[in-house]
Amino acid sequence: MAGERLDAEWVRSWREQVDAALTKLMQSFLPTHGFPPGHNAVVLATDDSNAATSALVDLTPIPSDLTTLFCVISEASLPDVDSGYFIHSPVTVAEHFREYGPAPIDGEWIAPVFASDGGGHLFAIGGGGQVWKSSTASFDDFELVAASLQEFLELLGRRITNQL
Repeated sequence: MAGERLDAEWVRSWREQVDAALTKLMQSFLPTHGFPPGHNAVVLATDDSNAATSALVDLTPIPSDLTTLFCVISEASLPDVDSGYFIHSPVTVAEHFREYGPAPIDGEWIAPVFASDGGGHLFAIGGGGQVWKSSTASFDDFELVAASLQEFLELLGRRITNQL
């Protein structure tokens, strides 16, 4: 996958598969866990989120895979998948970039934080498309977790289906 760019049709298909898996997971969640699930959703992009993506691109040259992702989905909130996973909206990515700058990853000239987990770990995407995760709930010490954004999304999809 290295060197290949994320395809919008692939993201649409991924979102449909994740949506179907989330529906099944939410139906079995209460009997399995003994408490009701939170709101779990992968939200389709809107005109407002597309405008926010354009503003983010104006702010900093983000990796093209992140732009492709935000052209299809605006964000994801998955509090009941493992300890929780959240793909931030382009507005949130821009706010964090203004406040903290790019993630400090050696060899990456640009690495905006675009997601987090329920444990406070952050996920950043580098200019080459690799996805990095902070080793602690902080804005430093990032480790490689996926060779591409597509691989990251595939891993996230598997986490959902593994809970079924």
